[in-house]
Amino acid sequence: MANDHFLTLSCPDKPGIVHAVTGIFAAEKINIIDLQQFSDPVTEKFFMRVHFGPTPTESTDFLRTHFEKLAGNYSMTYDIRPVAQKPKVLIMVSKIGHCLNDLLFRAKTGQLPIDIPLIVSNHPDFAPLAASYGIEFQHLPVNKDTKAAQEAQILELVKQHNVELIVLARYMQVLSPTLCEAMSGKIINIHHSFLPSFKGAKPYHQAYDRGVKIIGATAHFVTADLDEGPIIEQRVARVDHSMSPKALVDEGSNVESQVLAAAVKWYAERRVFLNGTRTVVF
Repeated sequence: MANDHFLTLSCPDKPGIVHAVTGIFAAEKINIIDLQQFSDPVTEKFFMRVHFGPTPTESTDFLRTHFEKLAGNYSMTYDIRPVAQKPKVLIMVSKIGHCLNDLLFRAKTGQLPIDIPLIVSNHPDFAPLAASYGIEFQHLPVNKDTKAAQEAQILELVKQHNVELIVLARYMQVLSPTLCEAMSGKIINIHHSFLPSFKGAKPYHQAYDRGVKIIGATAHFVTADLDEGPIIEQRVARVDHSMSPKALVDEGSNVESQVLAAAVKWYAERRVFLNGTRTVVF
């Protein structure tokens, strides 16, 4: 992937966008490795992801003149970044660690193309786990009286570490509208339920009481509306009458880890686009 890059863009839909974009690469004699596009007939927006390369040098400045002109013509927002550039991810966790442990292992083994400079928790429990991976751990306790100050610390850490994405790996605190707005479209949460069913406390016990035959988990962007942000990924697991609430929790934990890892991976690979209250995922 030396000198390979991702181009992502969105704009109001109109004829000629694909031709204009691919024409730039043809003129510069750059190969398109993979291209995905979607025109939403409801929002009338167009989305595209292009994996291209190799370029003659690591720099893609020579392409920006073309795309700045294109952006002006099509009211387009776009981004070009190297495939090898890993986004910096801050993971937040409380006292349930399966998602954290899974993300750390996947990042360490190269399954997840992210850089984790920092873990933040409102409890000290996972400081030893962070230390075992050589990752900085910040214990930031919080209550209703200290929430504003604690979240100000989080935003300062985001700035210090050039964090692009916050991942809530079972962080059991509701974020304030201030933090949600400051990191809009850059916070992913794992919800231990197949939204919109069984919200609130003890969803697996609710599922047990209802005798469900599938359980699931939902990864979504965080907004000020609790558990209502745009959904990135959902998966389910089959269960049956013989399983206790504990067994459902164990099975659900596996699904949660898989769903969150998938959402983070797709974000890192520039596959996720916000489309109003929904997402486009290539």
